[in-house]
Amino acid sequence: MYKSIDLFAGIGGIRMGFENAFKDTIETVFVSEWDEKAQETYKANFKDSFNIQGDITKIPTTDIPTHDILLAGFPCQAFSLAGFKRGFEDARGTLFFDVARIAEYHRPKVIFCENVKNLVRHDRGKTFKTLKRILEDLDYNVFSKVLNSKNFGVPQNRERIYIVAFRKDIAPISFEFPETSGTKVSIKDVMEENEVSSKYYLSDVYLESLRRHKARHAKKGNGFGYEIRDLDDIALAIVCGGMGRERNLIIDKRLTDFTPKTHIKGSINREYVRKMTPREWARLQGFPDTFKLPVADTHLYKQFGNSVTVPVIEAIAKRIKEELGCLGETLANGQKCMCC
Repeated sequence: MYKSIDLFAGIGGIRMGFENAFKDTIETVFVSEWDEKAQETYKANFKDSFNIQGDITKIPTTDIPTHDILLAGFPCQAFSLAGFKRGFEDARGTLFFDVARIAEYHRPKVIFCENVKNLVRHDRGKTFKTLKRILEDLDYNVFSKVLNSKNFGVPQNRERIYIVAFRKDIAPISFEFPETSGTKVSIKDVMEENEVSSKYYLSDVYLESLRRHKARHAKKGNGFGYEIRDLDDIALAIVCGGMGRERNLIIDKRLTDFTPKTHIKGSINREYVRKMTPREWARLQGFPDTFKLPVADTHLYKQFGNSVTVPVIEAIAKRIKEELGCLGETLANGQKCMCC
């Protein structure tokens, strides 16, 4: 049984991917997430005997249980002001420092991190090199790769950097990330099965304002603005703010009730343009339909935009499990198996 901790846990996407891969051989013993609405969604879907802890920066290392696997989807904002020069000490003030201090104390077998693709290029690559050096100085072998969610059975163009660090005393010589998993799907494969509420359909006034906004940027030579996605295509990366929902609009002609469910300017548009629903966003991230959505839509869009793509995590976790299983074998001469 492997014990794991879930830091910057969000709604539990990384944990879900590892549990799907490790099945009944993994147990989560500690969870930290500061956002109360994310905690609410997390608790609705994972039944733990312990409470979710809040701000990890305020939790002493000694209060965190011993564990084998450290999971951390630390926020990209952790590096927005970081000017790393000296490594571990300069990591103070960033959220990655908390990953490092916990790893230094507890020495887990594996550290798994996920972040935005641009982490690799932040500060002309210096940030990522320092992050890697910090883990290496803590006696971990570090492997990383940028993977795209669209290659793992979900219709979303989402590139993220994935970092796997093995403690050096058990570290494999190399680690091969999966390149693809699952069948190719499109937006129509994740759409709601039945007609959705008119509240997801744009008003004619708002749709016209989006068109004017896009036209203004087009005159400036910019590609900003709303986008209506072809149902046979895939979605752009879903994000929690800005034009997150408006960049993934779809046309769904199944609406029969055009009565507004909220206060809007104008009327429901008759071109059948709508936002994707929170459940559809959940499917874009590979969450099963059994995943409960207990909070308001506004929070759900933010949560799924901030979350991870579960099938990508699961595919990587399966490789990690293979490595741990192999490295745990002891040969007749007392040496550790390094066949992987």
